[in-house]
Amino acid sequence: MTLVLVAAVALINEQREVLLAERPEGKSMAGLWEFPGGKVEPDESPEDCLVRECGEELGIRIDPADLRPLTFASHAYDDFHLLMPVFACRRWAGTPAGLEEQRIAFVAADDLASFPMPPADAPMLGAIRAEMAR
Repeated sequence: MTLVLVAAVALINEQREVLLAERPEGKSMAGLWEFPGGKVEPDESPEDCLVRECGEELGIRIDPADLRPLTFASHAYDDFHLLMPVFACRRWAGTPAGLEEQRIAFVAADDLASFPMPPADAPMLGAIRAEMAR
């Protein structure tokens, strides 16, 4: 089974809300909500991946020094195994926007369960809620 390395970030604003992005039509798992990020390219660190992906997908700039390791997911899908380190970030430059036609929303901890998510994301919600409460 192929191992796929993906990095994700919990972008937490001053109101202690976290940013979710909806997977757009035409992508696998379209309509599900997830934390921003993407596949780590060869010779790229997870942190560099998040800097790149947040710029491409959300139009924001992140300093890698502001990314703090938070948790990870390891999940077997039918045709690949996902390994996903997740970072917390409370500082970025710019205003997040869905640059790839995806809907985005800042969501309070108590409302996270109302957003349908990919199976790999559910086990991480406890650690993300705890980080949001800090």
